[in-house]
Parts: sequence; structure tokens; C-alpha cells
Amino acid sequence: MTLPAAVPGRAVVVGTGLIGGSVGLSLRSLGWKVSGIDRDPAREARALEVGAVDVLGRDAGADLVVVATPLGAVEGAVREALSWLGSEAVVTDVAGVKAPLARAIDDPRYVGGHPMAGSEADGLEGAVAGLFTGATWVLTPTERTAPEAFARVRDVCAALGSEVVALPPERHDELVAVVSHVPHLVAAALVRQAAAAAAEQPVLMRLAAGGFRDMTRIAAGHPGIWPDVCAANAPAILAALDDLEGQLAELRSLVAAADRGRLFDVLAAARRTRRHLPTGARLAEHLAELRVVVPDEPGVLAAVTTCAGERGVNLFDLEIAHSAERDGGLLLLVVDARAATDLAEVLRARGFRVTVEDLP
Repeated sequence: MTLPAAVPGRAVVVGTGLIGGSVGLSLRSLGWKVSGIDRDPAREARALEVGAVDVLGRDAGADLVVVATPLGAVEGAVREALSWLGSEAVVTDVAGVKAPLARAIDDPRYVGGHPMAGSEADGLEGAVAGLFTGATWVLTPTERTAPEAFARVRDVCAALGSEVVALPPERHDELVAVVSHVPHLVAAALVRQAAAAAAEQPVLMRLAAGGFRDMTRIAAGHPGIWPDVCAANAPAILAALDDLEGQLAELRSLVAAADRGRLFDVLAAARRTRRHLPTGARLAEHLAELRVVVPDEPGVLAAVTTCAGERGVNLFDLEIAHSAERDGGLLLLVVDARAATDLAEVLRARGFRVTVEDLP
């Protein structure tokens, strides 16, 4: 079965750096007309020169605005875009911390987002059209999010080749602290440790190959985003750092005690977990459609989609079917057939009426 891609339209990218430039290039490759805005006139001009955007400036008739500014400027940029956009347009962002934005912005046209993709390359010169292919793109709908806005952003992200996962904003921040924010800090700490040792033993850096380079690759990323991220997500980052300190303390005790057996067990378990990390969007041999009867009330879409996200179920397609015969409608979810029964049971346990049908 071939699923429909998002219909190309008109988009505005606010912030034309690495991620914003990659969004622009990716959308243009799908037939979108893209306008670009950046606080740096030179970067704006460069975005036009390299083809990341078609034109510069606002487009009041745009269907979609993607805010890709540094975190500290996202709220203001989203509010500004909402002020000049039409009522049918939607706004999303790519910031790595979602809960503060979800609390601050209550417009139903806003859908928080975070593509789990990046590069060691800095800025617009590192932008590529395929950056999001195979990446996970997290969306964080809330009870205020309009179902149509979520569906539109979800379709666009999927059309860019991403696996879309919906999570509550607070849950997103807890999880990315573990898998993104703390790893960057750890990589920086390892590089600092090596640099300090190299001041005494210059040959050390010549030995820093293989594992050290793999472990510290992300420390080569641009440092500019991280102070804002750490400030905005401090509680989750501190909790994750506390847990990591406990893990390191356990390893230290095993090394100090020369406990070979337990150390082997810990390393073997880590090896198994690492080997089973996903390497990209999962492909499904068979798909199934869940038809979820939903009431017309705030928060329903967020409840259903974040339930799927927390169960690790990829939504290959989503459609909203309104009903003139009852106060509510249907959510049509296309998922991997192997996950359909489990997701249906979870939704039924939460009070939803659900039917499942295999797709040819």
C-alpha cells in the first residue's frame, strides 16, 4: 500500500541555519514554495543563494511556518508568526525542549516539534535535503492542539522521510535529557579530560582514535544552542546526570574491587542494548487501520497520539473523519499490523471504542 504524501503548499522557514536550511531544501525538493526569514541579513541572502528558500520575507498566505531559531527566540517567533498567518495555517518549531513552549503558547494552530537529526557541520553550509530521512521527528500535541493542525504537521514530517512519534511535552523533555542532552555534556567532559591530560602528555591526542572519536563525535557540534537548552530543561538534565553518576559510581566500585564477573555482566548487557538500538524508521510489511471513535472535546487527539508514541507505535498515516450524525468523529490511524492489536487494547482500556482492520 502506498500512503499519500503531504500535498505541497507554501511554507515559511524562520531561521535559516542547519535545521531551517535543511527544512527548506527538503520542502522545496517535494514541490513546496518556501519563503525564508532570518535575523541575519547575510544568512538570509545565503539561504536564497544556495536554494534553501525561493524568496525572502513573510508569506501571509503560507500553509505552514517552521520556526528554527535558537531556543530562546522560539516563543517570540511562534507568537509573531501566529499574528500574521491565516486561520487555516499551522506553526511548528524544531526546538529541543518542549514543555516551556507548550505552557506558554495556547493557540490551536501551534504544534510543537523536534526532529532528532543534526550534523557536526555548522550552520547553513551544512544543510542538506535528506537530513530528516529515517530520523525520528517528535510532535508534542496538547489538549489545545487542533486535530487538523496536528495532522497537517504530521503529514509534512512523514513526507520528509521521518518516523513521527507523538509524546506529551514533559515526557519528551525527560527522554531527550537522557538520550541527547546528557550525552552531549558527557562528550564535552571527555574531551575536556583528554585535553587536560594532553597538556602534560602531548602524545595522548595521537592515541585518540576509534572509540574515543566515536564517543565524542557530538562534542564537535555548535555549542551555541546548549546554554539555552540546559537552562530550559535543567530539572530533567540534572535528574539524568544524577542517575549517570550512580552508574559511574557502580562501575568504579567494580573496577576497584576487580570484580571481573559483574563487570563482564554489565558490559555484556550494555552491548546487547546498544546492538538493538533502532537505525532508522521502521518499515512495515503489513499495515492495519485503527478506527477510533472520539468525542468532540479538547485533548482527545493528544491522548490518542501520545498513547501510540509512548507504546513505540509509528503512525504511518492519520486521518480525521468528522461525523454529521454524532457529536464527535473518527480518528483513522494506519500502523504496523503487528502493533495494531496491542494499541487497540490500550486505547480501549482508556475508554475509546476501537476497531481494527488489516489493509491490503
